[in-house]
Amino acid sequence: MNSGSRQMSSGSSKAGSSQDANDTASIGNDKAKTETVNLPDMTGKGLQSAQDQAQEAGFYSLTSHDALGRDRMQAFDRNWKVCSQTPKAGEHPSDTKVDFATVKLEESCPAKDAGAVPESAGATMPDFRGKAVKVARQALDSSTSITVNDASGQDRMILMESNWQVCAQEPTAGAKLDGQPVTLTVVKFEESC
Repeated sequence: MNSGSRQMSSGSSKAGSSQDANDTASIGNDKAKTETVNLPDMTGKGLQSAQDQAQEAGFYSLTSHDALGRDRMQAFDRNWKVCSQTPKAGEHPSDTKVDFATVKLEESCPAKDAGAVPESAGATMPDFRGKAVKVARQALDSSTSITVNDASGQDRMILMESNWQVCAQEPTAGAKLDGQPVTLTVVKFEESC
């Protein structure tokens, strides 16, 4: 029995040593996460290449968004290019979140990043003209009844809402929102209103 107690004691001691080593390793990993490293300028690079280079530099908290404000997902990173990044190139803690503003390869970067998240409409109807139907839907309260009509008169189905822009809306911008239905008249982005 005495030797059994010793083994437990010895086992506990080993577990304690092992735990102490894990705690020390964890502290070392925390230091590695917060060390300051150089973030390269990724502007103009393909999104996949930019992500790979950011990770090589030591940044692992990466995100991206549609710089045109259409809220399209960057599902195939190789089909997107970087227009700008936050934070800018330079020295930053390695645990800094890096956000790439992107457009599809065949598109031009906008003069100003339209932002990642649509703003909530609140109690006043925003001006959605020129914005994606998807952005309008996300900005409106989830209980809002929304009708989306094709302005071309062809009665096309609006399946990918990020590919359609709002030409007209009812209620108009600035009107009080109090549960009334919303109607959006739309065309594809490559078409004129």
